[in-house]
Amino acid sequence: MQAHRLRRTLGYLWAAPCSLLGLLLALPLLLCGARAARQQGALEIALWPDDKVRRLPFAAITFGHVIIGQNRLLLARLRAHEQVHVRQYQRWGVLFLLAYPAACLWLWLRGRRPYRDNPFEVEARRQGDGQRD
Repeated sequence: MQAHRLRRTLGYLWAAPCSLLGLLLALPLLLCGARAARQQGALEIALWPDDKVRRLPFAAITFGHVIIGQNRLLLARLRAHEQVHVRQYQRWGVLFLLAYPAACLWLWLRGRRPYRDNPFEVEARRQGDGQRD
C-alpha cells in the first residue's frame, strides 16, 4: 500500500508543472462561470451547461491532472479516454508537452494523420475507448 501511495504522489509531482498550466488556463474560465469537479484524481472543468456544445478544435483537452471539456456530459463520456492522457502525463511529466506535438509533426512529415495516428491518441483510444485501430 505504501508503494502505491508513493507512486501516486510522485505521479502528481512529476505532472505538476503541466497541471499548473491547466489550472492557469482554467482560472479565467472558472471566473466566467465554468464548473469544476474532482473525478478520479483529476480536476474536470466544464465550460458550459450540459445542453451547450461549441465548435472548438476539441471536445476535451488534458493538462496534467486538469481536464477541460465543453460540458459535463461530454466529460463523462470522454473520461476514460482523458484519464489515459492523465496517466501519460504521470509517465512523461513536462516532456509530454513536447512529445505530443513532436509526434504530430513527425507523423505529418511522413504523410500520416497527426492526430489519429499519434501514438498517445492510439493508446487513449485503445485503453480508454476500447477501440482498436
